[in-house]
Amino acid sequence: MIRFFQKNIEPNKKVRTLEILCLVLLIIGSLVSYGIGLSKVNSQVGELQFVTSMKMERDTSLEDYDGEENAMCDVTYRNKDKELVVTYPYEEYEALDADSITGYEFVSEDGTSLYFDHKDVSSKEASDAYRQTMANQTMPIFNFANAAMILALSIAIMMLFARQFTTYEKSWFVSIMVLATIFSVAFPEESANGINGILIMLLYLLDTFLNILCELLISKQSRYNFLVSVLVEITEIVMSLVLMYRFATLATTLLFWLPIDIISYINWSRHKDEEESELTMVRRLKGWQEVLVILGIIVWTFGIGYFISGLDITTDFYNNQSLETAIIYIDACASAVGIANGLFIFFRFREQWIAWYICAALEAIINILSGQYVLLVLKLGYFTNTTYGYIKWSQYIKTHKEEQLSIF
Repeated sequence: MIRFFQKNIEPNKKVRTLEILCLVLLIIGSLVSYGIGLSKVNSQVGELQFVTSMKMERDTSLEDYDGEENAMCDVTYRNKDKELVVTYPYEEYEALDADSITGYEFVSEDGTSLYFDHKDVSSKEASDAYRQTMANQTMPIFNFANAAMILALSIAIMMLFARQFTTYEKSWFVSIMVLATIFSVAFPEESANGINGILIMLLYLLDTFLNILCELLISKQSRYNFLVSVLVEITEIVMSLVLMYRFATLATTLLFWLPIDIISYINWSRHKDEEESELTMVRRLKGWQEVLVILGIIVWTFGIGYFISGLDITTDFYNNQSLETAIIYIDACASAVGIANGLFIFFRFREQWIAWYICAALEAIINILSGQYVLLVLKLGYFTNTTYGYIKWSQYIKTHKEEQLSIF
């Protein structure tokens, strides 16, 4: 008996040692990456040396500013692999009729090439251009630093609450965050609406981390998922405001999700399982209720989609009006399914997992169309954990008498 216990405890020690080692390496790697990135971004441009002037062709494929009177419009000019971005007020942008511009190439003391639309460059212009170029070049470094720190936090949570999670659940959670780390470096996000892509990617990573943690807790029938969900809503509100997009989801989050999270926590706390207090009793939906939900989703999608598509909202996150309109309607549908999902979760209905499937598919379409590839990792997490959660809830329902599972 003693020998068996010793053999059993030895692998656990090795696993814990490995976890601690990974945690330490991730923290060190993150801090070193932050240091390298900050030193590059804050370095001085020094004296600029003029190299040459050249003709640069306008890339109109990135432009779609239609009637956005208060917008600052970015126009990109290229000469092979050389790129110059000039920002014009909307009035000046409308007056542009040339398809090319004379670009001026300069080189800094460290050999960094900078491009301007005029030759007489001030020190402030040089410093700003150099800082932006360094930020773009170090974006993978900062993305890794952010991702490594969040991955370290993920491992720390799994270690701290090891007894509350199965081996599968811990492996799933950490695997999704490892994929998010890889994607954040491989597919860096461009700046939008004056916000650097590094900060946008950080929001994506936080959104992924908080969402999959919330999903995992829901699958475990834990009421504490709603506490994490509040942080999810705050992150997604910030994302919508930063990117100036998905306003149907933004309104739904403010007016529905935040309040429903609070009252759902209270409702779930009132329906603890008699044998396991950490579990919440769950039930399933009736057929006629499903029909009403589907009809409500259809009405909401077309009503809200039509309303928002008629608003004059300025954003440079999209450069195609048709794409933006399509995403508005998909977002309206996703928000409708999200509301249904929120109600299902509040009433503890198993069908909330089906709503998760639909919502994840719709949001995956939006992420692909928007080029938000790192968020596809989150959708992969949704699809895998949704299956896991549906099975767990179904097993629970089969082993408990449904007539005892009241809605309120």
